[in-house]
Amino acid sequence: MAVITRYIIVRHGIELDQVFEDKKLAEAYDNMLDAAENLAAFIKQGDLGVEIDTETIDAIAIHLAKNAPEVNRILKGIRPIKPAAGGTAKPQPPAASSTDEDKKKPGRKPGPKPGEK
Repeated sequence: MAVITRYIIVRHGIELDQVFEDKKLAEAYDNMLDAAENLAAFIKQGDLGVEIDTETIDAIAIHLAKNAPEVNRILKGIRPIKPAAGGTAKPQPPAASSTDEDKKKPGRKPGPKPGEK
């Protein structure tokens, strides 16, 4: 007789249809569902200016969560857009960065121009 361990995800007291034989896969799927739930709540709270039914929001959130590495790649490097004083959102220019070498270099003293003594 063989003993088989199976992992079933239970969310909000409801067993999901998906059954896993690997605990890591089950946990990864559960984490993806958590992320999708958080994304759906974020979308629903946003002032999008359009009405989107809950099923559509949930489908979009699950799609984004399932494709998290690609979504992270797409969003990488985006700076938050902060509303300006007038209420319109303008992207913030990247701050000028100084390197460690710039900080180590002492200020140059003005000297004679080439060819001058």
